[in-house]
Amino acid sequence: MSASPPVALPDKLYFKIGEVAKLVGVKPYVLRYWETEFSILRPGKTRSKHRLYRRKDVETLLEIRRLLYADRYTIEGAKRRLREAGRPAEPAPSSEDAAAALARVRAELLDVYRLLDAGEPGGLTIGEGGER
Repeated sequence: MSASPPVALPDKLYFKIGEVAKLVGVKPYVLRYWETEFSILRPGKTRSKHRLYRRKDVETLLEIRRLLYADRYTIEGAKRRLREAGRPAEPAPSSEDAAAALARVRAELLDVYRLLDAGEPGGLTIGEGGER
């Protein structure tokens, strides 16, 4: 299958549905349909209910178009492929890493508390449950 040339996205934060339709090469109703099928697509909406797609949404739409039109996936196959591609390549942090991070945050919070406590004449005390 011939790979289509990569689309150069304009340097913008948000895109209107007409702009996205031209970039992706489909009609706006196709984009609206894909939103109903692919839960990963959730464009923002203005007060007047106009869709605003982020750059990440446009990149996802380009990938969906490639999967459906060039690679000839079904909707279900494309969903599965996107889910598989979305899995993290790196392992999640271990519980030991999380515990160490929490200990650092707790120590920093205690330092902030001591700084605040030193500035108040009555002082604060931390008991069980954080009562005064």
